[in-house]
Amino acid sequence: MSDVGVDLAGRTPEGWSAAPCQGVSEAASVTTMPAQPSPLGDFLRAQRSRVAPSDVGLPDVAGRRVAGLRREEVAVLAGVSVDYYTRLEQGRERTPSAQVVDAICGALRLSPDARQHAYRLAKLAPTIQQPPGTVSADLLQLMDAFPGAAAYVVDPAFRVIAANATARALLGPTQLEAGGLEYIFLEPAARHYFVEWDVVARASVSALRLAAGFAVPHPAVPPLVDRLLRESAEFAALWADHTVAGLNVTYKVIDHPEVGRIELTYQTLDVRDAPGQQLTVATAPAGSPSADALALLGAIHATRRVES
Repeated sequence: MSDVGVDLAGRTPEGWSAAPCQGVSEAASVTTMPAQPSPLGDFLRAQRSRVAPSDVGLPDVAGRRVAGLRREEVAVLAGVSVDYYTRLEQGRERTPSAQVVDAICGALRLSPDARQHAYRLAKLAPTIQQPPGTVSADLLQLMDAFPGAAAYVVDPAFRVIAANATARALLGPTQLEAGGLEYIFLEPAARHYFVEWDVVARASVSALRLAAGFAVPHPAVPPLVDRLLRESAEFAALWADHTVAGLNVTYKVIDHPEVGRIELTYQTLDVRDAPGQQLTVATAPAGSPSADALALLGAIHATRRVES
């Protein structure tokens, strides 16, 4: 099949003829299934032109008429038929499955951002690439540069996978070991720790539902949901509400067992080089009692580390 094919208006470049799809007459292909502009097709065509054959292990033969990969090459790499991929680019196929989109994204070596964009153009729920189990050295260094703030990183199941000294003291060993959702719903101490427990619980469930809604959720998310549904009636009630949002609680009041009441402002950011990881930074206004309590927690934790 020629890589040139039919353009979006159904025309062929001068001097070339377009072969009809196998089993479909040329008249039928023009009159009943004309090519229409497709945002997904335009996007795939642009991405295809940026991938050199050598990038995917193919020989870079001189005299190629197209920039980047041919349609046939993308189809082979993605494991789909050439006819199907051509129809997808030309806008004659508009309902690809998540598996097909994922395979094509892999063939085109798309970045995480470009992959998510392709899913949105295909009207599909974005997938989430499995985040690494560790946090980058650069991010750890950044977190340690916030001695007056509690900074920690969670995975899609809201398990803390890295924390600076202040955050470890703020969260405490039980929360660090159990995981955020398990602590909130399965540990009685959480109802004293979070002064507004119901607000924190509702926001946490809506964030978990968002993580569970990806086409391929993190492997720890479905078992976590199943466990909480079995063991917490309050979680089950909130889960049935179907509210969906990210981590949107920006203010929490904590009754900490060591330093008492702390009022904190939270900012949560996606970790760009590790999709699925989120960095949360909790701070208090400078000079406030909460800021002093946060600093004291950091000092207590540092002292304990030296003594141990």
